[in-house]
Amino acid sequence: MPKKIHLEPSRTLMEFRLLPGLTTEQTLIHNISLRTPMAYQEEEDSKYYLNIPIVAAAMQSVSGVKMAIELAKLGGTAFIYCSQPIESQAEMIRQIKRYKAGFVPPETVSPDMLIRDLYELTRQRGYNTFPVVDEQKHLLGIITKNDYDVKPHGDLTVKERMIPRKELTVGVNIDNIKQANTLLRETHQSVLPIVDEQDRLLFLVFRKDIRNHLDNPHEILDEHKRYFASAAINTHDYMERVPALVEAGVDFLAIDSSDGHSVFQQKTLEWVREHYPHIPVMGGNIITEDGFDFLVEHGARAVKVGMGSGSICITQEQKGTGRGLATAIIKVAEARDRYFKKSGRYIPIVADGGIVNSKDIVIALALGADYVMMGRYFARMDESPTEKVTIHNRVMKPYWGEGSARAREWKEARYHQLIFVEGVEGFVQYAGKLRDNLPETLAKIKAAMSSVGAANIRELHEKAELEVVSALSIREGKAHDIYLPGSENDYTAIDWGN
Repeated sequence: MPKKIHLEPSRTLMEFRLLPGLTTEQTLIHNISLRTPMAYQEEEDSKYYLNIPIVAAAMQSVSGVKMAIELAKLGGTAFIYCSQPIESQAEMIRQIKRYKAGFVPPETVSPDMLIRDLYELTRQRGYNTFPVVDEQKHLLGIITKNDYDVKPHGDLTVKERMIPRKELTVGVNIDNIKQANTLLRETHQSVLPIVDEQDRLLFLVFRKDIRNHLDNPHEILDEHKRYFASAAINTHDYMERVPALVEAGVDFLAIDSSDGHSVFQQKTLEWVREHYPHIPVMGGNIITEDGFDFLVEHGARAVKVGMGSGSICITQEQKGTGRGLATAIIKVAEARDRYFKKSGRYIPIVADGGIVNSKDIVIALALGADYVMMGRYFARMDESPTEKVTIHNRVMKPYWGEGSARAREWKEARYHQLIFVEGVEGFVQYAGKLRDNLPETLAKIKAAMSSVGAANIRELHEKAELEVVSALSIREGKAHDIYLPGSENDYTAIDWGN
């Protein structure tokens, strides 16, 4: 006989609806805060807070450098995937850190570099402004894409095409972004070099970055005002991978596994806690109260919840293990709340898998999640790492899971562990830029919270009332019994009044 049989079926997010509460002046949409803890920290003013309750999954088809930067600008974070060599993942973290508005540690070039070599460097790095320095780091000039054309100038040196130092306005030992902005306003330059008294280069301050900062009031920054960077790790090479990521500047780590209730995560969590106690680690994925207690006991400062519910995940089908995401959140949230009452340590839980739209996000948050992790949602955006393709006159983007054959090829070569897959490959419809999609999603979340009468996510946990709905109720909540020209959805029979 089994140890235990649960005869009550587990529930999915789509089976729940929120009941409205009292909307007050304090819970009007413009007053609602989506700020939420990212990981447990003793300091309330720590950097480990999200300004939106959404993060991007650690997937090859989702979270690259562009996604991480754009999402950090908008208040979230993207986890750089670990299904790649250690150095390439660390370099992605370094690129995120170098991009930040403010005082940017620059990558420099030699005055003797050929223009064709500079062009290749530009293609590799993804940016095109380079300060030119000598061996002692004295500033000699700056070169940008506007200063050369690789065809006629390819055999020339950088010093022959750069803007020389004498023509540049520079800041000397400036450490205040407002001062740098004031100085930039008086020049025609797009970038302000910051030097010391000996004219040795220290930083660059970009005009566009200052504008971006003003345009992105919810951006997530580290203690040095650089963009926040998150990364996934595994339980195999963490002793080599984690030091490289920390050296690159990573702020937050998540163990990437479909089953986090394991001695392997215990060892990983304990090792990171011993060697890098200042770096919080998210454990998971788990779907039981025991799984939560286990991970927290061994050092997890956030816990990811979900197994087999993602759109490209087939863990449940392959292994028979899993649980409806709604039930998993409910049970783990109960364990989280018990632990908080006992210890005073609030461990955020992250709903992961099968979260498709704003309705799913709201239900997951109302059931007890502090934020959600999504893959498909972000895979559709311009900023995801894949290229657009046209299929049957539709613009699509490839999407695959980390458990699919495509992602696991690297793991097989590295760990010799590929026997069967737990994910599939497919396509999702292209949606455009993240900045053009995310505001609508956030507006819907706030509108739902306003209806409940919750001014923030913690109040949503306390005030939300939900009920299970029938299949007919779900149908009733959609458009039905009407002809929608051009619609690809079948909303059942049309009642013509006969």
